Amino acid sequence: MRIRAAALAALTALLAPTTAHAAPGEDIRVPVRDALAALPVADEDRTGYDRDAFRHWIDADRDGCSTRSEVLLDEAVSAPDRTGRCTLTGGRWYSPYDDQYVDGPRGLDIDHMVPLAESWDSGASAWTPAEREAYANDLDDERSLIAVTAASNRSKADQDPSTWQPTAAGYRCEYATNWVTVKTRWALAIDPAEAAALTSTLNECPNVPVEVELAR
Repeated sequence: MRIRAAALAALTALLAPTTAHAAPGEDIRVPVRDALAALPVADEDRTGYDRDAFRHWIDADRDGCSTRSEVLLDEAVSAPDRTGRCTLTGGRWYSPYDDQYVDGPRGLDIDHMVPLAESWDSGASAWTPAEREAYANDLDDERSLIAVTAASNRSKADQDPSTWQPTAAGYRCEYATNWVTVKTRWALAIDPAEAAALTSTLNECPNVPVEVELAR
């Protein structure tokens, strides 16, 4: 709760005087370096982490397609065939982490831009099960989940930008920007090494505006 309060307080200060407060459900638009500066900095704590605490690949709209399938359908370069409830075959995808095209869905993982373990370390340990489920299946912001090659996802695992960067150098600015956006959306903290890595990357990138709806 302290991390969430600190994040909202920082955003409130950042946005003043253009808006009186920043609260869940509100949209904000700020330069990415300002969004990074507004994130609370705190040491991480993985005590008690269990991946099963984040129920995922649910079918929120009950259309037969899980969160995984929804991301695949949304991000396909060439649309796959869909049969039955939601069996996907064929299709083509682009994996920006490693600048690779992938034919068929079997070679792809759906990556949480900010990994589940990282979110736990950064504040999600204090969330309710419903909040963790919403985070793990966040289809309301296209930057939260991304289809990438299984190899690149497993290389990244639960690392943050201080220890892992996409092998495709041309994606690193977008990666850092999306990381900051997701952390802003969910009022998550960053640790000192993560803050330093993001600052170093974003100082070499255009200071693009971040537009995001706060989830918490």
